[in-house]
Amino acid sequence: MNKDITKRTKIEIEVGLDEHNVPTELKWFSEDGNQGGECKAAMLSIWDAEEENTLRIDLWNKDMDVYDMQRFFHQSLLTMGDTFERATGGTEAAAEIREFAEKFARTTGLKG
Repeated sequence: MNKDITKRTKIEIEVGLDEHNVPTELKWFSEDGNQGGECKAAMLSIWDAEEENTLRIDLWNKDMDVYDMQRFFHQSLLTMGDTFERATGGTEAAAEIREFAEKFARTTGLKG
């Protein structure tokens, strides 16, 4: 057991599936702060240090329209730039991620 751990918490994602195993409902809940609710999409990336590989879970329900998916990706890209900068201090690479996010927004018509 890691002696640096002073607390544990859970984040849960519940997926309701139709008869074809297509997500129809997504709910999330966080014990810490007692937060949660319904959502239409979720992307979860997990770094497997042993395999040195990223594991991904990408979910969206069948009510998620294209415009909302474009906005979801745009905002995710922007926050990836922020997270990268906080985690590594790599301001130049973070700026490039944000620049790509803006190009993506123009390409998809989110911004003119």
